[in-house]
Amino acid sequence: MADNTIQLTEEKVRYYRENGFVQVDNIMSEDELAELRNYLEETMGVEGGRSTQTARTGDLYYKVLNQRVNTWRDHGGMARYVTSRRFADAAKQLSGASGIRLFHDHALLKMPQDSKPTPWHQDLPYWPMNESGALTIWIALDDVDENNGCMMLVPKSQKLKNLKSIDLVQPEDLFADEGAKGVDRNTAAIVRMKAGSCTFHDGLTFHYAHANQTNKPRRALAIIYMPDGTTYSGANHVCTDGLGFSKGDVISGGLFPKLA
Repeated sequence: MADNTIQLTEEKVRYYRENGFVQVDNIMSEDELAELRNYLEETMGVEGGRSTQTARTGDLYYKVLNQRVNTWRDHGGMARYVTSRRFADAAKQLSGASGIRLFHDHALLKMPQDSKPTPWHQDLPYWPMNESGALTIWIALDDVDENNGCMMLVPKSQKLKNLKSIDLVQPEDLFADEGAKGVDRNTAAIVRMKAGSCTFHDGLTFHYAHANQTNKPRRALAIIYMPDGTTYSGANHVCTDGLGFSKGDVISGGLFPKLA
């Protein structure tokens, strides 16, 4: 991919900081989209690689998400997109961070037939970070709407503290949490997008994805970024386990490269 940066409008930056998410259309060209879809197909289901497939056909979790974490560690083509300066620089503009590091990527496929919604959750409770400020770019590789698994996001919900992580297979109601008082799910934005467009959302923004009721997988690539200087909380996580981090260490090094 040609890795030119883009300048986001002040309006986009202001909207993100106020609401905890923003949509950016056409962040990828048609050619890039075709290439990335091809790379994604090549990387799903790889055996014995360094990436992690979180569920297999038949698992309950698979009905929510057929997900592969850290595709960039197995596939050079995926790495070109996951470590893209264009995407990371846009995240830097939105977050206002002085630098942006990669935490991990994940390929997110909502499979057809017997698909389940991704329940309301925040992302940050799953990540082993002491600070808030991490954010995700969610790139649609197919047109998305309510029929095949587009997201819903609740404006301003990122202003809440880090609530508990939600079991995506047997979810509790995030809105019933004591800390979620005042968050109204009826204000949620339904984010329909054309392929090649994306959203960025804060790690604390409440979000949900519809089930896929079509007969084709809904493909998306999510890349999680953290502000440079983010420190390790000590919690277990597939991306940090076994790397020798101690609680309070800055999360850095070759597996968490600085991209912007």
